[in-house]
Amino acid sequence: MSALVVSPRLEGIWAKLDESREIDALLVTSLTNIRYLTGFTGSAGMLLLHPGHAVLVTDGRYDTQAEEQLAAARARASVEVATAAGQREAVAEVVTAARPAVLGLEAAHVSWARQRSFEAEWFPGLPLVPTVGWVEEMRMVKDAAELERLQAAAAIADSALATMRPRLGEGMTEAEFGRLLDFEMRSLGASGPSFETIVASGPNAAKPHHRPGNRVMRSGEPIVLDFGAVVDGYCSDMTRTVWLGRIADTDLRRAVQVVTESQAAGVAAVRPGISAAEVDRACRSVIESAGWSDRFVHGTGHGVGLDIHEAPSVSATSTDTLAPGHVVTVEPGVYLPGLGGIRIEDTVVVTEYGCRPLNTTVKDRP
Repeated sequence: MSALVVSPRLEGIWAKLDESREIDALLVTSLTNIRYLTGFTGSAGMLLLHPGHAVLVTDGRYDTQAEEQLAAARARASVEVATAAGQREAVAEVVTAARPAVLGLEAAHVSWARQRSFEAEWFPGLPLVPTVGWVEEMRMVKDAAELERLQAAAAIADSALATMRPRLGEGMTEAEFGRLLDFEMRSLGASGPSFETIVASGPNAAKPHHRPGNRVMRSGEPIVLDFGAVVDGYCSDMTRTVWLGRIADTDLRRAVQVVTESQAAGVAAVRPGISAAEVDRACRSVIESAGWSDRFVHGTGHGVGLDIHEAPSVSATSTDTLAPGHVVTVEPGVYLPGLGGIRIEDTVVVTEYGCRPLNTTVKDRP
């Protein structure tokens, strides 16, 4: 895979700082955002950005790692290392040296308690201003190297299911099959699953976020498989509803057809310039026409990248508009309590003229 180059990302934030009339420095505390901007993958660090400069403060565990990762990602940033106990003083010194008149904080990633500590103890006398989505907005548009990793993560999930599907049989528990999928994804090169793998059988399939347990899977009932892999920090996400034998219940058989049509309508709607809410409506209208509007109980999808759930949101209340380079899921579902549920999901890349699915696993038919 091609190298991730972060220098344009830092330049994008520097440009925003140049244009801002409110702040002249930004303290990034989200580790995911720090990774996006610098390539650093450690579990502790803060990144100060002011026009033309970036300083990563971390502790001694990551001294060599930080230097190597920033160099590999071509991050125009320096590294300051302090003891764990000396982090506050180190960050304060870096901020003081930058001499900002106003310091921006990431509102979504700083708790009220931490903001008060910053104000009273870390940066006394320095005005602090919340910022919203400065880095997350940049993260929505994936570059070629990011798309390579997302495609690789999707391919691992596809391959893992193809390998493990023949082992799915009566007598196996949900948890057992979940472990098989996770192990196979790691065997194929994933660093791990991108979230807790969902295996929901029979009545459990009516619970969108069911945690796999000791229920034994049986013939004639739906089995919802929702899972993904992580490759170099980037996630994949796919759902397929499968079954052993033939689905006997007529409502569930009809639900398969309805959700399949709904999901296809949603994917067909994805294109540049369309509002994410319109994609949600494309899926939802099919299910509403079938009389199950109250059984589609979640949004149609979400962005995928370094986080399994990130912007843009694909829901009825979303204000996002899709653009080339966005990566989103399309995952409608119908859930019939006490009976079961059906969900089908692909992750797609928005292209210049439409979209391209990252997943290749076929959808089962009843």
